[in-house]
Amino acid sequence: MAANEYQVTGMTCGHCEMSVREEVSEVPGVEDIQVSAQTGKLVVSGSGEIDDAKVLAAVEEAGYTAVRA
Repeated sequence: MAANEYQVTGMTCGHCEMSVREEVSEVPGVEDIQVSAQTGKLVVSGSGEIDDAKVLAAVEEAGYTAVRA
């Protein structure tokens, strides 16, 4: 299982985590999402390649910014 890690800026609470999780879950190939507002860490896992651009766009759609860690 491939895992990509990102640093998300702007999350402050559980609702923020839920918003990011909701948007990122729509990215093709994503099977597992771990997100923490406390650390700003987002780990996206899937069985195949996960498109970084689509994950970053999904985070932006949720209202936050992210970079690959």
